[in-house]
Amino acid sequence: MKKRSIVRTLLTIVIIAGSIALIGWVLNNNKKKNAEKTAVVAAANGNVAVRISPVQKQALELDFSANGNFIPGRQMNFSAENSGRVTQVLVDEGNVVHVGQTLAVIKTDQLNVDLESAQANYRNALKDKERYENAFKTGGVTQQQLDQAHLALDNAEARVAQAKIKVGDAYIRASINGVVNKRYIEPGAVVAPATQLFELVDISKLKLQVTVEESQVANLKVGDKVPIKVSVFPDKDFTGTVSFIAAKADNALSFPVELELKGNPGNLVKAGMYGTAIFNFPSQAPVILVPRSAFIGSVSSNQVFVVKNNNSASLRKVVAGRVMGDKVEVLQGLNEGETVITSGQINLTEGAPISIVK
Repeated sequence: MKKRSIVRTLLTIVIIAGSIALIGWVLNNNKKKNAEKTAVVAAANGNVAVRISPVQKQALELDFSANGNFIPGRQMNFSAENSGRVTQVLVDEGNVVHVGQTLAVIKTDQLNVDLESAQANYRNALKDKERYENAFKTGGVTQQQLDQAHLALDNAEARVAQAKIKVGDAYIRASINGVVNKRYIEPGAVVAPATQLFELVDISKLKLQVTVEESQVANLKVGDKVPIKVSVFPDKDFTGTVSFIAAKADNALSFPVELELKGNPGNLVKAGMYGTAIFNFPSQAPVILVPRSAFIGSVSSNQVFVVKNNNSASLRKVVAGRVMGDKVEVLQGLNEGETVITSGQINLTEGAPISIVK
């Protein structure tokens, strides 16, 4: 027991000594950094130490690529309209179907009874209307009674139409051309309204969904032809046409874009596959670009400090254009050959003396 106690004591002493050494090293390192900062300020001779960048024209590199997934041109989920037992399922997963084709049948016995009852009520209402019309001619009924007979006939006709719709809904028919991607029911299953029955997808037209940034979407327009590469077919070239550009950015400040795939022999490309859209643009005329850090606060401030006579700072209002990563296009306010200040602006005022840190 005494040996264990001695070992624990020695271990504690070693840990404490190591902690003290680590703290000393950190304090010494911070002291060196502060000394370096003090040296820079001292070298400035009381002036504000700043870093600078020349204003120059550069050619914009607008080409970019965007990754995304292929989605079917159309997708439809079919749900039951009525309650009942499924008596027939006429298609299976993978089957090609056409508009109007019956996919499944739900038991219609009760629906047929309801239809026959509605038709019988309609026939009775029609006879009553005819009798009331004849009686009205001889003064046997009032105008109000005749109007009620007409109303009863209209209601009976509406109930017949409603019963026919329910009978029609018992036959689940495809509303698009496509492939049965999912089948959720089997014969004998009991379904309720809104029960999902089938998922149909139209892969005759595929779309590549991508997102682009603000500076990129400005160069796109519907109808543009864009090369597309599919990750599982690296040796094949595909082409897409921009079919949709979102009018509003998403929560990540990106704009959803869709490209319709042109030419898909043998349906090689399938919905859900990974693809890359390669956007190429003609060469652009050189424009004035400055570092993003040159702007005071943010790009939206439209203010920068310019070096004046190599020894002072001058506040300049500019008009910012496109943001290209860490560079910003300047449309007005700066000339090529001038110099902007990229750090130290927080300590600057108009005409403040500066020392340039290299």
